[in-house]
Amino acid sequence: MTVHFIGAGPGAADLITLRGAQTLARCQTCLYAGSLVPDEMLEHCPPDAVMIDTARMPLDEIIGHIRTADDAGHDVARLHSGDPSLYSAVAEQIRALDAVGIGHTVVPGVPAFSAAAAALGRELTVPGIGQSLLITRVSTLSTDMPAGETLAELAATGVTLALHLAAHRIDQVQADLLEHYGPQCPCAVVAFASRDNEQIIRCTLDRLASETTSAGIVRTAVIFVGPVLAASGFPDSYLYSQARMTKVAGENGSARA
Repeated sequence: MTVHFIGAGPGAADLITLRGAQTLARCQTCLYAGSLVPDEMLEHCPPDAVMIDTARMPLDEIIGHIRTADDAGHDVARLHSGDPSLYSAVAEQIRALDAVGIGHTVVPGVPAFSAAAAALGRELTVPGIGQSLLITRVSTLSTDMPAGETLAELAATGVTLALHLAAHRIDQVQADLLEHYGPQCPCAVVAFASRDNEQIIRCTLDRLASETTSAGIVRTAVIFVGPVLAASGFPDSYLYSQARMTKVAGENGSARA
């Protein structure tokens, strides 16, 4: 018996990976967060699968259901929104499973920041403008940021930011970033990326809080900050340059000779 942590993607039912859908189809028990996973995605599960909504379930109870499935010899699909590598609480579940000797695998999913960038139609790494992406969040009542990882400290890097779980503190986000990015720095907010109720805001940093508040966005959003969001006139990359094509052709000719 194995527990498969599966990334369900950002929300659209068809953005689960092929591997994720195939894994769901062969698991006799599925644990999922009903508040985040679309019902259509659950159609990949076997018709007779045991379905358990964990939206308001504490960790001990979740692990209890997994142990029950283990006793029955069932493989378990643990379906998480987004990608399990980011803000998924998978680490504590894996630790609990290791403690009782239950095996597990991880199936990656489309992360929310990737779906949000797609909604904007923007590449987040642009030649000559920005080649780094810093993914972070802000402290909340439930989870503090570790020492050295406050938004104000991270903003000092000046790289493109992708902020998760921060829309409810948008006033503080703007205040923390203004000193390092300046009031005219391009920003974007994408709420419910890939879903039918997707919302997109494009603005400058000095308007970030007011625009987000006016739109009523307080959760399930990714906030981007950085010059790449409005990049133009940048140099072409080397990847498709004539210089590279000539070099590759020469290397292939040398290899054949």
